[in-house]
Amino acid sequence: MGDIKFDKTVALTFGVKDRKVSVNWYAEHLGCVQMYDVPEIGWTEMTTPTPGVTIGFAEAMEASIGGCVPVFGVEDIDAARGTLEAKDVRFDGPTIVHDGMVKLATFYDIDGHALMLAQSLMES
Repeated sequence: MGDIKFDKTVALTFGVKDRKVSVNWYAEHLGCVQMYDVPEIGWTEMTTPTPGVTIGFAEAMEASIGGCVPVFGVEDIDAARGTLEAKDVRFDGPTIVHDGMVKLATFYDIDGHALMLAQSLMES
């Protein structure tokens, strides 16, 4: 976009019931690392395995579900799914395959937010 100078970062924000529980879940299941926590405003932010993409957690009485669905690109979706399923992560049905394009699998975090795994099937 001509006049907008983007800095190559994206922050995803989720409303969660308990920031500490969410931080632990994302660290254990997706390898995210806490950057900082600001209890005064109920905010915690974590890095993700994707450079420039962070996840922020805003503490709320009720977790707000819906909206954006973050999609994490992986090299081997079957292996990634197996790792998460071994940790009792809930998936929404089988992995969907769009031949020659992509494999997709929807799963849920501890608050019920939908997330996806995607493996490209396009030849480079």
